[in-house]
Amino acid sequence: MALGRRRREERGAPAPVGRPTLALRDVVKTYVMGSEEVHALSGVTLDIGHNEYVAVMGPSGSGKSTLMNVIGCLDVPTSGTYELEGVSVAEMSESRLAEIRNLRIGFVFQTFNLIPRASVFQNVELPLVYAGVAKGERRLRTERAIERVGLTDRMKHKPNELSGGQRQRAAIARALVIDPGIVLADEPTGNLDTKTGDEIMSLFDELHASGQTIILVTHEEYIAEHAMRTIRLKDGLIESDVVTGKRRSQLVRREPHEARA
Repeated sequence: MALGRRRREERGAPAPVGRPTLALRDVVKTYVMGSEEVHALSGVTLDIGHNEYVAVMGPSGSGKSTLMNVIGCLDVPTSGTYELEGVSVAEMSESRLAEIRNLRIGFVFQTFNLIPRASVFQNVELPLVYAGVAKGERRLRTERAIERVGLTDRMKHKPNELSGGQRQRAAIARALVIDPGIVLADEPTGNLDTKTGDEIMSLFDELHASGQTIILVTHEEYIAEHAMRTIRLKDGLIESDVVTGKRRSQLVRREPHEARA
């Protein structure tokens, strides 16, 4: 471990502080499709700390979506270990996994996933309803989340009355309303034009600056440039792990699979 720390310091990467927010060790995920086994992840070792801003990239079939599903507790590893905030995911019950998804991880999807007949306020409030939060507190937290994404004047509108960028802002507010430990964004600008996509990425930049941990999947290099670390997958393995330490600054490279513990 001392050698790994010395190597990181020689490259100029900041030494990690405390326990990482999430830690994967030799994670394998295999799916059985008919008579064949598909190895979506083939031994991924990875740490992500609090307030990191990470982009996950890779070609189709590289394992990036599977990695996001594992990180988001939508799926569990076939083998290896995954600890989220110091707790082993493999030891969690289905109800506990659902609780983690509802309360500790904010999801942002390419397709927005808003309820068409519900207003912006109702869509953003929904996770708090599921969590059993009292009505008065729900209103305060929902209004605060909507304000953070700049949609206060649209909170009574339904999704079909919003632009694509406004729909994604509503989806981000819904992710933020639970005060998540991690925001996972899967191609968050995929359905948006370039200008609107830039506006959404500026919002993610602001969230990161305020202390939010963000992990996003993207196939666009210019989107990944917003992150402070880019992980590239190939054939279910980490091909490269690049840290800038500061956006668009001089790159610092790590060895693939090098743990940050």
